[in-house]
Amino acid sequence: MSNQILIVEDEASLSAYLKTELTFENYKVLVAADGEAALALFKDHQQTLGVVLLDWMIPKLNGLEVLRRIRKQTTTLPVIFMTARDYIGDKVAGLDNGADDYITKPFEIEELLARLRVIFRRAAQQNTIAPRYQVANLTLDTKSHQVTRGDGVIQLTQREYTLLLYLMQHQSETVTRDELLDHVWGVDFVGQTNIVDVYIRYLRNKIDRDQRPRLIHTIRGVGYTLKVITDDA
Repeated sequence: MSNQILIVEDEASLSAYLKTELTFENYKVLVAADGEAALALFKDHQQTLGVVLLDWMIPKLNGLEVLRRIRKQTTTLPVIFMTARDYIGDKVAGLDNGADDYITKPFEIEELLARLRVIFRRAAQQNTIAPRYQVANLTLDTKSHQVTRGDGVIQLTQREYTLLLYLMQHQSETVTRDELLDHVWGVDFVGQTNIVDVYIRYLRNKIDRDQRPRLIHTIRGVGYTLKVITDDA
């Protein structure tokens, strides 16, 4: 995974500050000040980009529209939303449209660096081996990053993919919410702990809706498990 970051931010002072700090941390940085410029840079550098740091309120095309267009091309490129909006509906909209994480402005650079470390560390771990996992008719190929159930391909965000991968690596085991936070979001994650339940719901909607047997099960008071229960209705 490349350490190149695309910053999409129309506030010149903030983008300059972020570029300076990230460059100091040995990241390669590209900067776009509006949605159209962001998509042009994405098109030119798609194969070398590691993360997109995307502001919500930008000229020409807003961040949500930029995200939608990126997701039409790739589901594996991590995108972190930067937004001054503190409304849960906006955050949910971003996550539902394929964002992997969000960070609310104003934020400390240390928080952003921590979130980036989680993303890059997770990618490095995934690239060391490339097995294929299967539970019932659900398959996950770590080489192609493709998830299928039966004959259908399931489109997942990077965060959803990582969560499913961890569940499949521990199929039939009960994993706690704390374990999922540590291994999927990272021990230095700063945010609401119910984010695990939110993403489990996203996965269920994509993997178990209208499918039998259902594979993701809640272990009340403990966490979750992914397995086949033969008497599942």
